[in-house]
Amino acid sequence: MREIQFREALNEAMCEEMRKDENIILLGEEVAEYNGAYKVSKGMLDEFGAKRVIDTPIAENGFTGIAIGASMNGLRPIVEFMTWNFSLVAIDQIINNAAKMYNMSGGQLNIPVVFRGGTGAAGQLGATHSQDFSNWYANCPGLKVIQPSNPYDAKGLLKAAIRDNDPVIFMESEQMYGDKGPVPEGEYIIPIGLADVTKEGTDVTIVSFGKMMKLVNQAAIELEKEGIKAETIDLRTLRPIDYDTVIKSVKKTNRMVFVEESWPLGSFSSELTFKVQKEAFDYLDAPIVRVTGADVPMSFSVPLIEAYLPNVDKIMKAVKQVMYK
Repeated sequence: MREIQFREALNEAMCEEMRKDENIILLGEEVAEYNGAYKVSKGMLDEFGAKRVIDTPIAENGFTGIAIGASMNGLRPIVEFMTWNFSLVAIDQIINNAAKMYNMSGGQLNIPVVFRGGTGAAGQLGATHSQDFSNWYANCPGLKVIQPSNPYDAKGLLKAAIRDNDPVIFMESEQMYGDKGPVPEGEYIIPIGLADVTKEGTDVTIVSFGKMMKLVNQAAIELEKEGIKAETIDLRTLRPIDYDTVIKSVKKTNRMVFVEESWPLGSFSSELTFKVQKEAFDYLDAPIVRVTGADVPMSFSVPLIEAYLPNVDKIMKAVKQVMYK
C-alpha cells in the first residue's frame, strides 16, 4: 500500500486501462494541454498522444454526442465534465441516447462510455455550480451511477466502470481531489453494485456515499465516545443500489440514519427509507431519520452554506433522535 491523492488514483485507473486497450480515449475541456481542470489527467497527453487525449470546445452537448457515437463504432470513451453542473447542457444526450440506445437497438449497440467529473458543493461557487445530481441520473434505467468516497474505491471502481459495456455516471467530489488514502501497488477491481460496511456497530446504521462519508466517519468516532456504536455503510454505487447490505445492517441495529448532500425531495434517502421500511419494518425500533441538504438553492454566503449542508452535529443529533436520547 502507498498513500496517494484521490486525483492520482483516478489518473492511475485511466492510464492502466488505456495501456491495455487502445480503443479507450479521454475527451473533455482542458483534459490534454492543461492536464485537466483538477489535474486528474496529468501526463496523459504526453503518454497517449493527441488522438487519444482530446481537448474539446466548451460544448458539452456536442462532445457528449460525439463520445456516444464513437462508442457505437468500437471506441470506449471517457468523457470528463469539468463539473456535473455543466452536464445539464448534455443531459439529453446522456438520458435519451446513452441510457436508452442498447434497449432501442434491440441489444445491437452497447454504449461503453464513462462520464466523469466533479460534483456537489465545493466552496463559494453559488447555486448553479454546487449541485449534486446523483439521484437524477440514478433515476434513469440504462445508466450505472457511482460516487466513491476515497482513493482506494475511486481507482477500483473507475477501472470497473471503464471495462463495463453500459454507460456509467462517475461522480467525484471537487473537495476530495487532494485527499490522500491507501491504494495497493498492484491491479485490483471493485465490482459495481456492492456497498462497503466501513465500521461495524450494534446501535444504529448510518448510510451515506461520496464526501458525506467523511462526516459520517467523524460522527461515528464522536458517537463512540458517548457509548453509541454506529455501523457505517458507504453505498459507493448508487445504481444499482446494494439494498441487501443496508437491510442486513438495519436488522441488526434496528435503527437507521441516512446522510446525503442533495435536496430531500426525490432523494436517495427517500428511496432507501421506503425499501428498508418495506423489507425490515418489524425490525425498526424508531422511524428512519434523514440528514440532507436544505430544500433551497445553494447560497454564496458562508454561514448559509454551513446551514445548508449536513455536518457532524446534525448527524449526531439524528442518531440520538432515533435512539430516543
